[in-house]
Amino acid sequence: MRKRPDLPAGSLHGLVLDSALLGDNLLGDPTRRETLVYVPAGHDGAGLPLLVDLAGFTGSGLKHAAWQNFGENLPERLDRLIGEGAMPPAVVAMPDCFTRLGGNQYVDSAAMGPWTRYLADELVPAIEARFGCGGSGRRGLFGKSSGGYGALVNAMLRPEVWAAAACLSGDMAFDLCYLPDMPGALRALTRKDGSIERFVTDFEAGPKYPGGDMHALMTLAMAATYDPDPSAFCGIRLPVDPETCELLPERWEAWLAWDPLTLAPSRLGALSGLKLLWLECGRADQYNLLYGARRLHRLLDGRGVRHVYEEFDDSHSSLDYRLDRSLPALARALA
Repeated sequence: MRKRPDLPAGSLHGLVLDSALLGDNLLGDPTRRETLVYVPAGHDGAGLPLLVDLAGFTGSGLKHAAWQNFGENLPERLDRLIGEGAMPPAVVAMPDCFTRLGGNQYVDSAAMGPWTRYLADELVPAIEARFGCGGSGRRGLFGKSSGGYGALVNAMLRPEVWAAAACLSGDMAFDLCYLPDMPGALRALTRKDGSIERFVTDFEAGPKYPGGDMHALMTLAMAATYDPDPSAFCGIRLPVDPETCELLPERWEAWLAWDPLTLAPSRLGALSGLKLLWLECGRADQYNLLYGARRLHRLLDGRGVRHVYEEFDDSHSSLDYRLDRSLPALARALA
């Protein structure tokens, strides 16, 4: 619902890419990908900064433009922020990066596909060629949860592409946010005789998707992302013993290599070069992400890396209202 129907509405454009990079994913996911692109009212996109919206797990950028009850979708929020003068005009891309395993961490994986390269080397050039936006020093990423993780890590890995990032309640401190889910994942697999393939295919058959199974699927997706086994079904192998849930050190180390807390110390130069690094998390985050955010904030503070850090009194859920703070800051940094 538009809070300010008196303000002009921007335009939404569909962009379809046939990705050459995503063709080798082990999930059998489609390589034809749609992106919705928001252009503010009174603009054709030329000369504006480019922001890329990374959806959280189970989400898609396409959903962010859908009707919302008792709230705004992303285009409506942008209309209000830009129309009221709180945010400079920007082109905002909402890509569909959904996968067979329910979501995306937006990094290069032998199982999931090379999503870091897709964003930087296929999606950005296609958007900029069509709308004349972005360019060096004028591209940013934002997202919540898995999307926040993707925004932060892509800014670390491809600083020549991304100049700003906002990580809203992003995955980090893997020992706190992922390890607690391992016993539940094993219990879910036990109901399928320990078969990952049977669990995934039965889940896909539906017709309903229980919340507990969704969490188990998320754990399998993380395994395919951080420590893929090309010989396994969908590249999935867990970092724990299936009988005792004991950690398998070599596999868990492969996961930890992708933890932002592990990545950040070797990529301080990339983070220091950002025009804006925005980090935030709710104090009641039910996935324990607050503690990872505090660790990263402490690390960056100690190394003199400029960033904005905010905590707020809320959980991990229904946080779109927080975009009223981070989106204007991103657009101002890139304008």
